[in-house]
Amino acid sequence: MSPHWQSIHESATSKPRLESRSIRFAGTALVLLTASMLTGCGVTSLMEPYKQTDAVIGSGEQVVVLARKHHSSHEAEGDFVECISDALARGDNGIEVHSSTQFEDMMYPWFEPSTAPLDTAELGELLDRPGVLERVEATGVRFLIWLDGSTDRVSSGGGITCAAGVGGAGCMGLAWWEDDATYDATVWDIHELANAGTIHADFSGRSVMPAIIIPLPFIARPQAKACRGLTEQIEQFLTSPSGDGEGINLG
Repeated sequence: MSPHWQSIHESATSKPRLESRSIRFAGTALVLLTASMLTGCGVTSLMEPYKQTDAVIGSGEQVVVLARKHHSSHEAEGDFVECISDALARGDNGIEVHSSTQFEDMMYPWFEPSTAPLDTAELGELLDRPGVLERVEATGVRFLIWLDGSTDRVSSGGGITCAAGVGGAGCMGLAWWEDDATYDATVWDIHELANAGTIHADFSGRSVMPAIIIPLPFIARPQAKACRGLTEQIEQFLTSPSGDGEGINLG
């Protein structure tokens, strides 16, 4: 083979080799980066309960879970309110939970955004109005649980590129995002016209989606864990005379 043709042959064969090495290097780098991010993937949480009274729920008494509506930008999502309500009522030892929608309809218009009480003092004034206390007693509700907060996307980064060719299709890259579920639950004792306590919950989760040919999502679900954590703490509030005032780190 002449030097000229040898040079052309080496040039033609070296290019695929370089491209193959580049792909392998990129794939290896992506795997290492994914592994490092997956070590931080998951949900960290902080619960801060504070109970102010020793009141507990009695036989035949109910609770109702409502979304605080005075701050529309931080109004607890309807599905989160439903999640708490369903979880409280679940199981053999479940608590009797009154339907949020039925309670608001029956108490209309006193629990609409413009008229709902902001504190127990305003609740007392509301119950002094003719016919209001009778309606509340007819529902069987003893404790009113206000939920305030939301789950928000706080950061994200990376990216995934997909392409198709003669040899097939595939994706390459890494995307990630972080969600923060922050909620406050305030428990009102309607019989005693007292604030039984508050619970602050902050659950943060990082999700990662690496793509080496196909995307593989590793999804953190902080809202679901916030629902479970708040439910457990509300159950303790309603069934135990003593409350835990210490911050509980569940991370």
